[in-house]
Amino acid sequence: MCGRFSINKQQIETWVTSNLLSPFACVDNNDLCPSQTVSTIIKTADKLAQQDALWGIKPAWANKLLINGQAESITEKPTFKQAFKKQRCLIPFSTWFEWKTNEQGKKQKFQFASNENTPLLMAGIYYQAKDGDKPLLVTLTTKPTEQCAEYHNRMPLLIADDAINEWFSEEINQVAPLLSTIEQPFQITAS
Repeated sequence: MCGRFSINKQQIETWVTSNLLSPFACVDNNDLCPSQTVSTIIKTADKLAQQDALWGIKPAWANKLLINGQAESITEKPTFKQAFKKQRCLIPFSTWFEWKTNEQGKKQKFQFASNENTPLLMAGIYYQAKDGDKPLLVTLTTKPTEQCAEYHNRMPLLIADDAINEWFSEEINQVAPLLSTIEQPFQITAS
């Protein structure tokens, strides 16, 4: 789930700079995939800041790159719970992609976008890297909306722009209500 998303540089930079923090710089990417650099927003010393991170972690116990964490268990899983307490981030993005097998048995790619043509904010957690390397990022997923369930059993955990302060709160009880699906309509197109 949510192993690919897109960044429209002009859309993201304009919205983030106007609404959250200035300056914010990102790179156009129509198919951002795991292990690539993602421009994120973090909170440091009571202000928002940009932090670029590499998407995915490789814990010692894992056989492959771990890119997503389930929001429902993020506070309990040893791999995630410390990062969730102190190292939450937001990923501004334009669209995400899912694949669905059609009647002919072929996988069809679908693109999901905001109905308002505005950026979406995906929840994430990050891990500081050693020796000055870029931090590492895990995105969070949740149960799909009714509209999205037709395409996949998970979807990105989206944070509404009016809930950003709560997402970055040091009080975990203020963050907990945000760990569920936001019912909102999406534009879904076959690509």
